[in-house]
Amino acid sequence: MATTLARIIKYGFQSIWRNGWLSVASVNVMILALIVFNGLIVFSVLTDTAVASLQDKIDISVYFKSNAPEDEILKISRALQDLEEVKDVEYISQEKALEVFKERHKDDPTIEQALKELEENPLLASLNIKASDPTKYGDIAEYLSTENFTELIDEVTYNQSRGAIDRLNKIVNTVKRVGLGLTIFLALTAALVTFNTISLAIYSNREEIGIMRLVGASNAFINGPYLVEAIIFGIFSAVVSLIIVAPFVDLAAPYIQSFIPEMDLKNYFYSNLFNLFGYQLLFGIGLGVVSAAIAIRRYLKI
Repeated sequence: MATTLARIIKYGFQSIWRNGWLSVASVNVMILALIVFNGLIVFSVLTDTAVASLQDKIDISVYFKSNAPEDEILKISRALQDLEEVKDVEYISQEKALEVFKERHKDDPTIEQALKELEENPLLASLNIKASDPTKYGDIAEYLSTENFTELIDEVTYNQSRGAIDRLNKIVNTVKRVGLGLTIFLALTAALVTFNTISLAIYSNREEIGIMRLVGASNAFINGPYLVEAIIFGIFSAVVSLIIVAPFVDLAAPYIQSFIPEMDLKNYFYSNLFNLFGYQLLFGIGLGVVSAAIAIRRYLKI
């Protein structure tokens, strides 16, 4: 068993050397396929980060009547935080709202003078609510419209924000569908190109395979060297593809961060380098082995 395995590995390396140009072509195609695969992973991360960034920029506010007790407002805040639909609740008291308003309009003397002339704080306490899912804002607004809260709540801004929330939901769904479609298309394209290239390399050795069959070689012994080739191609391609991608990540990272501040592509790439290499390795070896196994059986009728 050990001798047979050693011969299979030896013949695999010999086949790579004998078919130099075809081996180079196969490796190049697999490198391109893995670069595409790496790009799909990065694209998926960018899409998720962009969608999360959009979702984080939208919320609804609940404004309470001026005579609403703070304890009651905090009770409502805790009740909202217990809802599955709610991601976060921020309480803004009347005093804090006034501070924020003054800071925002500190360069406007008219507003500053008007505030000085007022005898009491004109702003209302509020809760800023972020939903765990943009589609849940309607449920949250409906929960707040019950009779238990009508005596305390002055206004819920859901109706004013509804158009923006609906547009956001459409954008999120569109981005997810386009991303999934692009991922499937590019993955299938890379797999087909790799399959055809490896099939061509195996087809060039059809006479040698026929002779091996005539002398009684088993299917496992015939398939073995090509599977070894595929594994070697996959490992080499995984390493080279990451080396090629790394400088492009360094170059693109500042531009991507200028559009999506939450996304530090360079930090993500290098902190997940071993995970990415593992994905590349699995995809490269899997693609090569499956392509080689199918090509031998389908095209050479073994």
